[in-house]
Amino acid sequence: MKSIKTFLLLLFVGIRFCNAQDTTLLLKPNLYDKDTMQINISEMHGWLFKQGNDTAWAKKDIDLTGWKRLMPTELSEKLADKNGRVEGWFRIKIKLDSAFGETPFGFRNSTWAASDFYINGNWIASFGNTGLTGGPYHENRVGSNLLPVPVNIKPGNEYTIALHVVDHLSPFPPHELKARESGLSGLIRITVPKYYKSVVENYTSGVYYIIILTIISAVLCLLFWLLFFQNRSEKNLLMFALASTFLSIGLISSTFSANNGAYFGGISYVSQWIYQQINSLFLPLFLMALPFVLASIFKRRVSHIIKTIFILFLIYWVNGIAQFYDLNDKIDIAILLIFFSSIIISSIYYVVSSWKTLKGAQWAIVVGVMLFLCIILYFIISQTIFGVNPPDSQLVASITFLSFPMSLMVYVAMRFKEIIKEVRENAKQVVQMSEEKKEQALNQQKRLQEEVTRQTAEIRTTLENLKSTQSQLIQSEKMASLGELTAGIAHEIQNPLNFVNNFSEVNGELIRELKEEVIKGNLEEVSAIANDIESNSEKINHHGKRADAIVKGMLQHSRSSSGIKEPTDINALADEYLRLSYHGLRARDKSFNATMKTDFDETIGNINIIPQDIGRVVLNLINNAFYVVDEKKKQNPDGYEPTVTVKTVKNPPPLGGG
Repeated sequence: MKSIKTFLLLLFVGIRFCNAQDTTLLLKPNLYDKDTMQINISEMHGWLFKQGNDTAWAKKDIDLTGWKRLMPTELSEKLADKNGRVEGWFRIKIKLDSAFGETPFGFRNSTWAASDFYINGNWIASFGNTGLTGGPYHENRVGSNLLPVPVNIKPGNEYTIALHVVDHLSPFPPHELKARESGLSGLIRITVPKYYKSVVENYTSGVYYIIILTIISAVLCLLFWLLFFQNRSEKNLLMFALASTFLSIGLISSTFSANNGAYFGGISYVSQWIYQQINSLFLPLFLMALPFVLASIFKRRVSHIIKTIFILFLIYWVNGIAQFYDLNDKIDIAILLIFFSSIIISSIYYVVSSWKTLKGAQWAIVVGVMLFLCIILYFIISQTIFGVNPPDSQLVASITFLSFPMSLMVYVAMRFKEIIKEVRENAKQVVQMSEEKKEQALNQQKRLQEEVTRQTAEIRTTLENLKSTQSQLIQSEKMASLGELTAGIAHEIQNPLNFVNNFSEVNGELIRELKEEVIKGNLEEVSAIANDIESNSEKINHHGKRADAIVKGMLQHSRSSSGIKEPTDINALADEYLRLSYHGLRARDKSFNATMKTDFDETIGNINIIPQDIGRVVLNLINNAFYVVDEKKKQNPDGYEPTVTVKTVKNPPPLGGG
């Protein structure tokens, strides 16, 4: 029985010692941070933690069995459930040192975690919504809690502080607790009145500076784009517009993300992350644009080294978002130093290498660049070597970001002044050249008038010569037509001449026979031979007249038209030109062949016409007819016989007697 009692006593003592001990944290004035005038009690020992949720855990005296020692800054992603939610309660007892006197105190939360704040079991404030009020979970907007919650606590008294915390894992790599972004030490802080002067004023003034910078940069950006669209030939304006756009976007994102949007009543965690990424991209892009702007202004080529560094920076920025590789702080600092050093060195190189050729507006860029680089170098040295921000850092930052854009605007103003001067000089030269051209034009006009007068006289003389030779040209045209018919006419004359020659030879033979028969006294034979001679003489006369008619027709065709009508046998005229046309075409083309038919109205008789003119018309019509039937024969070689028919018909006179 004694051994059982001893065992139970030891078990009770062990359980008591295994439970977390609820100790009291004594707060003294020397615990305040001198810069922010806050006590970060989240970083102090004495906190107890239990995962889960029960509003009874806020009471002053509760059973602490199952609670473990854990500071708020030790809250870990390991406590998250499958949905990425972390929920639990922190408790601590504090006691204020009497040295505080009657100092009023306040509590504030500056993390993305939602929390409910209790003192001695009484609810004081909620930051965000943990679900206490029955609504859905809503993260705490850091910037909305700039002002602390006043509490009535007195030195010398002991108070139990309970903090219900709900947080979620970040949706972005490396998926830490959202509260880690702003620091877990901000879960709960104690403030004193000096906090308002040291922190609140700095918060608001810093935002004012950024807003002013953003407005000025946005105005400059708009001006550069307007100038570029109005003067597209000035390629430098495009580089200015892009650089100022990078700066404006970076400053706008800084305006929203500065102090987690405190000036705007706070922003969400996702919005804050997006603004930070935009800011981390576009402000370096603005710096990276510096060498490109200088190269454009000084008409230099951008080196491959600068382009390579530009690409490497983009890769580094993408890695910073996606967390492909986890780089430690030293590597990050080294990369940024290389990046800024490259910009500074390349910019100085462009300025120094172009020093001898600098003129006019380009000096404004040099001044702006050197001022910008000096301030950047000053910041780097102050933070990396001495580890402190320079005095009046906000003013220095304003000068830093505005020095280069303002120098670009000064460059544009000076450049436009130079352009206007060049335009005026060019206009003066153009006016002078215009006067010279005007004088030359007047002289040229005078010379042209003289030349026109001279050529007019020549034209009149030529016109008179043309009139005098017009009849000769007409006659030449007839002769040309006659030349085409010469072969046909020669062939046509040859037929009657052959008959004349043949019958002449026959008559010669017949006369010799006649003489022989006369001697013989054969009168009958003499009479027969005489009859043959007479018949042949008639044929010789007939064919001689035929040749004569052909020659007369040829002469008539070649003779100039008198324009006087005369009685003419139209049938004979048509028949004559039908044969002339046929034989003329045969003379030019031995393969040409066609059948000629005539159907003349013998009642027509002679009609009053101009035979030369009508003959040419008839000849052209018959030539065209022969050409058409010949082409048709070539297209249809089988079964087609080319035939040209000439027909005359006497029509009765009109009723009017005309």
